[in-house]
Amino acid sequence: MTTGRRDRPAHVLILGGTAQARQLAEELADDPSLTVTSSLAGRVAEPLLPAGQVRTGGFGGADGLADWLRGHRVAALVDATHPFAAAISANAAAAAAATAVPLLALRRPGWTAGPGDRWHPVDSLEAAAELLPSLGADRRVFLSTGRGGLAAFAGLPQQFLLRSVDPPGPPLPTAVEVLLDRGPFTLGGERELLREHRIDILVTRDSGGAATAPKLTAAREAGIPVVVVRRPAPPPGVPVVADTAAARVWLRGR
Repeated sequence: MTTGRRDRPAHVLILGGTAQARQLAEELADDPSLTVTSSLAGRVAEPLLPAGQVRTGGFGGADGLADWLRGHRVAALVDATHPFAAAISANAAAAAAATAVPLLALRRPGWTAGPGDRWHPVDSLEAAAELLPSLGADRRVFLSTGRGGLAAFAGLPQQFLLRSVDPPGPPLPTAVEVLLDRGPFTLGGERELLREHRIDILVTRDSGGAATAPKLTAAREAGIPVVVVRRPAPPPGVPVVADTAAARVWLRGR
């Protein structure tokens, strides 16, 4: 990446909060031609901090992000947020367009169903909640979707096990047990979780990656149906890469 001035490193802003974002920040940290800032939304009480400079909190929408890009002379913007952080990604696209700052989306590949999987793809958490009664009103549901959007499941008759990094806020399902835990998770641990809690249905979002994928294998082995919420598409026109190596190649090309 060229800087425009030899004595001024190019400033790269990473919209982070994911393992890929932390990995990219670490890989760029020792490059003297770059200044790297990672931005965290602040939704997790004790986030895993990346290498380099870190800022926490929102920007105030697309306009606020555009002002930050201009004020901090950002040369390139990498959206490495969670695949379901659609609002942040939309703001990033709008801010990049307003400032002419090159934007890249770093997205780990989604999961793919294999032989023996009993997947029920849906487009939203609301659609997942609507589907659950048809799979059994008296079933025990492992809700592995994080703590956002839980209002969709409020009032349903099923018993829920909810796994989240931080305690969720209301509204919650009527019958819910909250398990506070952070991945990566092992296949053995996921098998035991399904057995111990007598889980009949798994609900998850297609976050992709290996850290939380063992639950899918455990569900397949147990013959448990899985309701999978499809991930939203990235904003139109934004280039997408699947790994940090490709992101570094893109940055060098800027």
